[in-house]
Amino acid sequence: MLVADALQLAIRAITAQRLRSFLTLLGIAVGIAAVILLTSIGEGIHRFVLGEFTQFGTNVITVVPGKTKTGGSPSGLPSSARPLSLDDAKSLERLPHIVAVTPNVRGNAEVEGNGRTRRTLIYGVNSKLPQIFRSTVQSGQFLPADDEGSARAFVVLGSKLKTELFGSENPLGQRLRVGGLHFRIIGVLAPKGQFLGIDLDDTAFVPTARAQELFNREGVDEINIAAEEGIPSALVASRVKIHLIDRHGREDFTIVTQEEMLKTLSNILNVLTMAVGALGGISLLVGGVGIVTIMTIAVTERTGEIGLLVALGAPRRTILALFLGEAVALSALGGLFGLILGIGLAQLIHFVLPALPVHTPLSFVLLAEGIAITIGLVAGVLPARNAARLDPVEALRTE
Repeated sequence: MLVADALQLAIRAITAQRLRSFLTLLGIAVGIAAVILLTSIGEGIHRFVLGEFTQFGTNVITVVPGKTKTGGSPSGLPSSARPLSLDDAKSLERLPHIVAVTPNVRGNAEVEGNGRTRRTLIYGVNSKLPQIFRSTVQSGQFLPADDEGSARAFVVLGSKLKTELFGSENPLGQRLRVGGLHFRIIGVLAPKGQFLGIDLDDTAFVPTARAQELFNREGVDEINIAAEEGIPSALVASRVKIHLIDRHGREDFTIVTQEEMLKTLSNILNVLTMAVGALGGISLLVGGVGIVTIMTIAVTERTGEIGLLVALGAPRRTILALFLGEAVALSALGGLFGLILGIGLAQLIHFVLPALPVHTPLSFVLLAEGIAITIGLVAGVLPARNAARLDPVEALRTE
């Protein structure tokens, strides 16, 4: 049988029962649309979360006091672990492949300036923070490279804190009271946005030693390190570990690399994306059952036609291919409609809720269509085999 004739027979069989074929297509389309919609939302959230972390770079290494398996003691909270010191941070600057180091102390304090008062997050850092966390100064300058022990009482404001205290005025050079200490404003950072619910713009940055005095801390909460680009973070982290063990006499700290954290986070998000995609895939089973049903009915209704084809010399493999072709055609068309529906709904949701990240990779589209065709192939095997095995005499007699 010619391919054109086989195609014509398949199309005629599908269009002969329009309502039945449409309902079967709809079952597959709804399943594919559900998979596309859910995985698009999952992938969008995946990219959004990773983007939140990578805005600070992927070569950041953090050292926190306390040896634990979950990332050290909670930063900023009292701990019985031996604290990290300013000298620890300074000594790390001499290690190879380290481009910047900043000791970090943070806490919450009341800030007063321009006759206004606001409670906000205070970071004690040094001049290397913009280099490590990719921050940009909007006006003025960041903290100068003073000696840690004799750092001047300067402060740099986040963009939101500047607006809340000074509005549209220029705050550079003005005095600011932070807790019980007085500082001079020398810079304002460019807006950075939020990170996991923390407003990075509602912050103030002071020298680490001044923050220790402000919050009555002996050590630092953590040490942030920027490794050289192109050098594996694990290699630099291992050298940091050896160096600090030599200084402390034991491993009483925890090292977390941005690269390691992103890899773990990505694996978790991939599992979540696959899980929500699997939930949508349940509806594909319904579509598969629909194809089995319609093809089984088609075999019963077209018994005489099958007998005539066999009697005229059509090989049984041709009969098998005809029915499999119909099943695959139904599922492929259903998959195509489902893709259009799913992508359309995903974009509509993103339009209505811009804060909800949505992304549909081409690989998801191709995979979904491949799944639809596979379902049609699998679902059509049994009815097609039954059709190919019919005895032509008996089939013609039923007619």
